[in-house]
Amino acid sequence: MGKRLQRIFRHRWLDESDTRRAIPPAMVERLAQHVAQSEKRHTGEVRIYVEAGLPLSYLWRDAAPRERAIAMFGKLGVWDTEQNNGVLIYLLLAEHAIEVVADRGLSRHVGESQWREIVAHMGGEFRAGRYEEGLRQAVDEVTALLVRHFPAAPGAPNPNELPDRPAFG
Repeated sequence: MGKRLQRIFRHRWLDESDTRRAIPPAMVERLAQHVAQSEKRHTGEVRIYVEAGLPLSYLWRDAAPRERAIAMFGKLGVWDTEQNNGVLIYLLLAEHAIEVVADRGLSRHVGESQWREIVAHMGGEFRAGRYEEGLRQAVDEVTALLVRHFPAAPGAPNPNELPDRPAFG
C-alpha cells in the first residue's frame, strides 16, 4: 500500500507547469517542424504526447504507463491512418517512462527489439536532461523505419493526416 501511495503522490505532485518546463513552447514549435519534415519522406504519421502524471483512474488501478500510451494512441487517432502506419512517442514525466506505440501496418515490419532500442536512446538523452535531443533522435529513428517500409512516392499525394505539434496531457 505504501508504494501505491508514493506513486499516487508522485503523479499528483507534477502538473502542467512541469511539462512546460521540460518541453517549453519554443521546443514544441521546433519539434512540430521536425515531425513535419519527417512526414514529407514517408506516408506514416508521427505523434508526440507528453504528460506529467497519470490520471487518478489509472493510478487507482495501478496501471502501467504502456496502458496509458495505448489509450492515448487511440484517443489521438494515431491508429486511424490510411495505411495503418502511425507511431506515438509517449513520455510520462512522473515515472520517467517512455513508450513507443506503432500501428499494425508498421508493427508487422518492425520487431520489438527495434522499438526498445529507440526507447533506450531516448532514455539516455532524457536522463541527461536533453529532452529535445532525445525526441528529435526518436523522430529520426522512427522516420528511418517509416522511410524503409512506407516511403513517400515522388509526386504522389501525401496528406498530413494528424497534427505535427506535440500534444500534452
